Amino acid sequence: MSSSQQVARGPQSAQLLDLDSEAPLIDTTVYVEPEVPDPFLMDEEGDDMSDEEKREDDHGIENASISSSVLPASQEIALLSPSGTIAEMASVATSGAPLIISPLNVDKDVPLPPVEDYMTEEEVPDLFLPGLINSTMFLPIPNTDPLTTLLTKYIFPPERRPVRDVGGEWKRPVDIHTLVTTNSWRTLAKMARDRIVASNPADVENILGLWYLRLASLARLRLSNQTAAECTNLFAVLNAIEPPDHRHYVFEKILPFELEVMHARVKYWSGDHMGYLDALSGLLKKCKRKAREAKDTKEGDSAQDVRDMWKERGSRVCLILASQLVEMKDFAAATKLLEPLCTQPTYEDGGKSITNPSLRSAVGRIYIQGGNVDLARYHFSLVAQDPAAEESLKRMNEAILCATDGQWSMGVALLKKLVENDSENFVAINNLSVALLSQGQLKEAIDVLEKALKSSPATVVVAEPFLFNLSTLYELRSAAGLEKKANLLIEVAKWSGDGLKTSCLKMPTN
Repeated sequence: MSSSQQVARGPQSAQLLDLDSEAPLIDTTVYVEPEVPDPFLMDEEGDDMSDEEKREDDHGIENASISSSVLPASQEIALLSPSGTIAEMASVATSGAPLIISPLNVDKDVPLPPVEDYMTEEEVPDLFLPGLINSTMFLPIPNTDPLTTLLTKYIFPPERRPVRDVGGEWKRPVDIHTLVTTNSWRTLAKMARDRIVASNPADVENILGLWYLRLASLARLRLSNQTAAECTNLFAVLNAIEPPDHRHYVFEKILPFELEVMHARVKYWSGDHMGYLDALSGLLKKCKRKAREAKDTKEGDSAQDVRDMWKERGSRVCLILASQLVEMKDFAAATKLLEPLCTQPTYEDGGKSITNPSLRSAVGRIYIQGGNVDLARYHFSLVAQDPAAEESLKRMNEAILCATDGQWSMGVALLKKLVENDSENFVAINNLSVALLSQGQLKEAIDVLEKALKSSPATVVVAEPFLFNLSTLYELRSAAGLEKKANLLIEVAKWSGDGLKTSCLKMPTN
C-alpha cells in the first residue's frame, strides 16, 4: 500500500494527505476542509459571512447525501475529539498537520442567529396590483342631476336659475375638507378616480383609501347602480390576488373596514335586504373575533387601542343593522339589538358602566314607532335619571311623550323653550312645527321653518325631513303653494350641493 493516497476533491481544490504506511485506504467520499481561518481575525463588516461559513453552506447539499452512508470499521478515520475547540483546530492547522472534519459533526458550535430572526411580526409581502388602477374599472359620471331637471322645468325665466356645477372639474390644490362640507361629491368622485389611475400600483394602501373616497362619493350622489358596479369590479380584483397569502394579508391588514361595509351594501342596492342583513352579521362577527384576538395576543396600551377600535366598529355595524330592521318594520329585533349597547361595562374606574343616553333615547323612539309606549316611557325615565344625559335631551324626550299622549300644548311649551335656549337646535324646530300643525296653527308652523331656513340655509337645506315638512305645509296653506315651493327650490339649488333626494320637495319631474 502506498504511503500517500489522494482524497476526494472539494468543490474548491484538491489536496493530498500523507498517511502512515499502515493506514488503510481512505474512501473518496470523505471531504477535507481546505483551511481553517484564524478565529481571532475580524471581518471588515460584521454582517458578512466568513469564508468557512460560505464553504460550509456550499457543501451543505452534497454533505447531505454523504450522511446517508456509513463507512465500515476498516475504513474509519480517527477524528478530532468533539470537545475540541476552534482554537485547538487552529493550532493543528498551523502546525502543518492536516485537519479532517467529519461531515456529521453535529456538535460543531453554531453562532446564534441575529436578533431579527426572533421577531414574531408577520412579514410584509411585496404587493404590486396594477389591476386596481385600471381605468376600465370606472364608469362615467352623468353630467346632470335631478335638481337641475327641476330647475329647468319650474323656474322661469332662466336667469332666476342658480348656476350649478355639474361637471365636477377640480384643480390643484384641493381641500378635501371643504369639498365634503359643501357636499361637492361629484368633484370628489372625479378627483379620486384621477388620483387612482395615476397612482403607483405598489402603493396599495393609498389606492384602497382613494377607492373608498370614490365609492362613498358615488353613494352620496345616489348613483347606487354605478356604485354597486364599481365596487363589484374592485372586489373582483382583490379576490383574484395571488398567491393566497398575499390576498389574506390585503384583506386582513390593508383593506379599509369601510370598504367591506360598502361591499355589503351592494346587496341592499340590488334589492336583497335579507342578504344585506346576512352580510352585516358577518361583519359583526368579524369585529367580535378581532376584538378577542387583540385581547388574547397583545399586551399593553396597543392591545387596548386595537380592542377598542374593533368594539367601536362592531357598535357601528349594530347601528346599521338596527336602521335596516327599522326600515323593514321589525321594531322588536331592532330594539333587542340596540339595548345591550346602551350600557357598556368598563374595566377602569372600579368597573363602572358607561351609559349612552342618546342611544337609549333612540331605543325609546323605536318603541313608540312600534306602538309600545310603556317601554318607551321606561327608557325615557332611565335617561332622565342619568347624570350624563344633557338637559336638552331630557326635555326633548318629555316633549315626544307629550305628543304621544296627545298633550300638544305641553309639548309645544317644552319645544319652544328648547328653541329659545338654542336657536340652532333644528330637530326641536322641526318637531315644534309638527306640534303646531297638530294644534291647527298652520301659519305659525310655516313661520318657524322659514325662520330657520333664513338663519342657516346651508345647514337646513340638506335635511330632507325639514324640506318635506315645509313643502307639505305650503300645500296645505293654499292652492298657490307651487310658487312657494318654486322659491324653496331656488334656495335649495343655491345651498344644497350634490346628492339631494329631490322627492322631499314634492315636485314631480314629469
